[in-house]
This record gives sequence, structure tokens and C-alpha cells, in this order.
Amino acid sequence: MRSGVVAVVLAAVTLLVPSSAPQARPASAAASGSRAVVVASEPLAAEVGIDILRSGGNVIDAAVAVGFALAVTYPRAGNLGGGGFLLYRRASDGASFFIDFRERAPRSANAALFRTKDGKPDLEKIQSGPLSVGVPGSPAGLCLAAKRFGSLPLEKLAAPAVRLARKGFPVSETLAESLARAWEWDTLNKDEGASNTFGRDGRPLQEGDLLRQPDLADILESIGRKGPDAFYKGDFAARLAGGLKKLGGIMDERDLAEYAAAERTPLKGKFRDVEIVTSPPPSAGGVMLLMMLNMLESAQLEQYGHNSSESIHLMAEAMRRAFADRSEYLGDPDFSEVPVQRLTDPAYAHERWADVSLERATPSSQIGPGIAALAEGPHTTHYSIMDAEGNAVSVTTTLNWGYGSGILIPGTGVLLNNEMDDFSLGPEAPNLYGLIGREANEVEPAKRMLSSMTPTLVLRDGKAWLVLGSPGGSRIPNAVLQVLLNRTVFDLPLREAVEAPRVHHQWKPDRLDLEKRGIPADVARNLEKRGHTLRPSPWWIGEVNVAELDAGMGRVLGVADPRRGGVVAVW
Repeated sequence: MRSGVVAVVLAAVTLLVPSSAPQARPASAAASGSRAVVVASEPLAAEVGIDILRSGGNVIDAAVAVGFALAVTYPRAGNLGGGGFLLYRRASDGASFFIDFRERAPRSANAALFRTKDGKPDLEKIQSGPLSVGVPGSPAGLCLAAKRFGSLPLEKLAAPAVRLARKGFPVSETLAESLARAWEWDTLNKDEGASNTFGRDGRPLQEGDLLRQPDLADILESIGRKGPDAFYKGDFAARLAGGLKKLGGIMDERDLAEYAAAERTPLKGKFRDVEIVTSPPPSAGGVMLLMMLNMLESAQLEQYGHNSSESIHLMAEAMRRAFADRSEYLGDPDFSEVPVQRLTDPAYAHERWADVSLERATPSSQIGPGIAALAEGPHTTHYSIMDAEGNAVSVTTTLNWGYGSGILIPGTGVLLNNEMDDFSLGPEAPNLYGLIGREANEVEPAKRMLSSMTPTLVLRDGKAWLVLGSPGGSRIPNAVLQVLLNRTVFDLPLREAVEAPRVHHQWKPDRLDLEKRGIPADVARNLEKRGHTLRPSPWWIGEVNVAELDAGMGRVLGVADPRRGGVVAVW
């Protein structure tokens, strides 16, 4: 494999409370190239993307190859057994495209399946085990992207991942640490296929051990030769569905055969002097991002200063209102009418912002979904790819929780998701990320569950400028929002915009999370005086991997978020 220039930074989480001065922040990985950049969570996969570009592929070819490679090298989130979203902008005509390969509920799924005999939500069933598995979308989505917009044969795009899976690669420090976390290894160790793949003698693989995945290599090779039917039909589908049924699952061969990725129209909005192109439903993230930007358009955050108590307070007020609307109105647009136009209308934002006070936080108990009143894991991965002509791809993909359900049917090599948890069982039953919802996101047969993933492009003067997105469950839209504001409103250099400490509010619980480093104590005290209940966040708030085109310099800059250890590969 021909190597690109790769910068790697591993970030360690430090559990620090706010102090009188900002804590030292880990440095991000950053690099620029004259031809293209790939920003991802794992170095081998990033190198794959650059190699594809060097060999004559376009940015979609690179994105598909990176997606396949992450299924091998980044098993906690990269996948064939999960799903995601891909946002693409073609520089030649300025057209933007969105591919939805979100997982779907099996046809036999319904809300009653995830309730106890007395009608209470059964969170264990929907969050873990065989019933938590949704019909995977990643193979269909990656193959559709290659067919519609790629320039190289699918077999060539899958080949690097096939080699990595078949020959194996040394387990990195990051992967070893991930596997060793008690709750993640406990999940994997319960399943024979997963424990045999990722462990030896009952313990997780250690740094330097060779991770070989021959069954995964076989299905990747078959997809490369035959396309998505190799996964969704025939012997492999029978093995996957049959193995899951033996464990008590309900996904069957027909569910797999009937799955299809969907092309949807990207959402567009304006914020100051830039245009935002982002993800439509079943992503909640794009709608929420536009809602929050609309609310903050007139807030003049720059007059208060970056991450001052005033600017954080106003961001939190926008966040809590957007999440309140998420709970009521957002879901699969194929199953219910989602009022996207109304929610993203600047006039609606003005109405939602009318009761915001600079001096006092609005209790979430006093905020409900807005339209009716007006008459009407952290385990995902994101990668951004951009070339010097302004062709850009933003991809977010997920298994939901780390390593998904932890189920790997022997003979398949594929870790399966636990995405059914992203459906709503009602306001009394928050999911793994604490999110609640109602009928628009209730479990229904063949329905796509709501997502927070927010792959986004930012245009300036009609040309692609930023490509960004993040993992992090409910924290994704807020992480993307803050990096975007840092770059556009506060005019921070890209590296600083990514490294800056973040906050998170999601309406319920009524709590403002602060990253445990970087927010000064006086800012925290002023936020408390305004009525915010503060909590040092137990996790990083997102992992925003960004590419930026400097058209004047003719170079593309990549910055990988240091929070979980990111990589930048350039050409």
C-alpha cells in the first residue's frame, strides 16, 4: 500500500473539573495537501482513501474505500453491520446529493415487542441482544454511492479492506484500549463469534497482536465482485439471518433482501455569509443544526466573546429548544410527515427565540415542542474528504453503541448493530443517550430509526469551504454547531475551532454538560448564576473531523479532532 502523509494524535481523556484557568488541551492532528485530504478516526483507513485518490479515483471512490476499510480496522464503529449517511457535493456543477443508508426495523418489529407484560418499556431488549439489531444499511449505501458517483470498479474499492482483513494488521494501542474497556469486552465476550475474533483465551487482543478477519475478508471480496446482493441475498444472507434467529432475533432473509439505501434531497440554509448543506430526515441532526443557527443568527455572539458565559448560555438556550422539537416532530419521512420547512424557517426560529433572556436560563419544564403551541453512542465514526477542486464528501456511520450489539454470527465476520435503541418507546423511556421521543419515532415494521448524525458541508461564495461531522449520539448536532460557530462567528483558525472546549444541552434532562477541561471556573459560576445546572461531562462532546479548502492558496487543510485520536492523510 502506497502511503500518504499521515498525522496521528491519540487523545487521553482527563477528568478535570473547571479551574481558574483553562486546562491544557490535547493537540489535534492537522496537515494540508495540494491535491486532497482525508480526515478520519483510524490511520490505515485514511491511507486507503489517499491511495485510491492517487490511483485516479475521485472523492466518492475514496469515501467508499475508507468505509470498507473502517469495517476492518475500526470495529467499534466502522461496519458492514450498521448504517449511516453520506453527503456529497460535486464541484463541476455545484450539485449536492445525500444517500441515506440508515438501518431499518425488521418487518416483524413493533412497539409491543419491547414492552413487558404489564406494558412498561423493556430497555434491555431494545438496547442489547438479538432483538436490538436493525437491518444493516452500510453495504447498500456504499455500493449505491460507488454506482452513482464513483469512477473505479467496486472490486478495486473493496480490495484494500479485503487485504487488511485477510492478512491482518497489528492491534494499535487505541484499538487495544477500546477492546479492554470492561463494558465493551463484556459485550463482546458474551458472543462466541465476537470473542473468537477480538480475543484470545478469554481476554481481549493486546497491542501488537495480529487481528485477522478471514470471514469479513470473504464477504468484502464478494461485495466487490457481485455488489450488495452478495450481502443481502443468497447464502450469506441466509447464514446471517439464520444465526441471528437461533439467538432469538427477528431479522430474516426477506428483511435483508428488501433493504435499499435511499437518495434524499439535502437540506440547505444560510447563516450569515455562508450556505449550509446538511442531512435531511431520518437525520434529526441537520434539521436541528439549521434551527439552532437560525436562532443564533441575531444573537451577536461575537460581542460576548468565544466561550464566555453569555455565549455559552445563548447556545444552550438554542440547543434546548431544538431538542424539544426533536422529541415531537422528527422521524422517518417515509412513515410520517416531518415539518422540515416549518422547523427550519427563520421566522419560526424568531418565534422560538422570543422568550430567551440573556440573564436567566429557561427551565426545560417550561419549554415544549414549539409548532403545536403555534397552531400546528458515543460510538459512531465520521470522516471528511475533499479535493482541491472542491469535490467534497461527508460520511457518518455507526453501530450505535461501541461494537453495536456485540453479536458476530460465526462465518459472517460482521458485527451487528443495536440501532433499535434509537427508536422511541415513549417519553418515559430515554434511550442510551438520554433522548426521548414520541409517535414520529415509534417502532414500526421496515421503518428507519431517527438519528443524530449530522454530515454537513459549508459553502462560501458558492464553493465548498468546510466538510465536517461527528460521532457522539445526541451530542453530534451540538458539536458540529460549535465548530461551525467557532470558525464563522468567532473567526478561530480551523485547528483552534476544533480543539476548543464544548458544551452540550439536550432539553431533558435539564442539565448543561461542560467538557472537563478548558471552561474557566468564573464562566462556570456565571452560568450557574443564570440558573444552569452544570455537570462535568463524563465523555468528550463529539469528535469533529474537518476538511477546509483554501481556494486562494490552492490547498486543502485537514484537522482531526484530538478527543478520541484522529488522523489526517494528505496528497
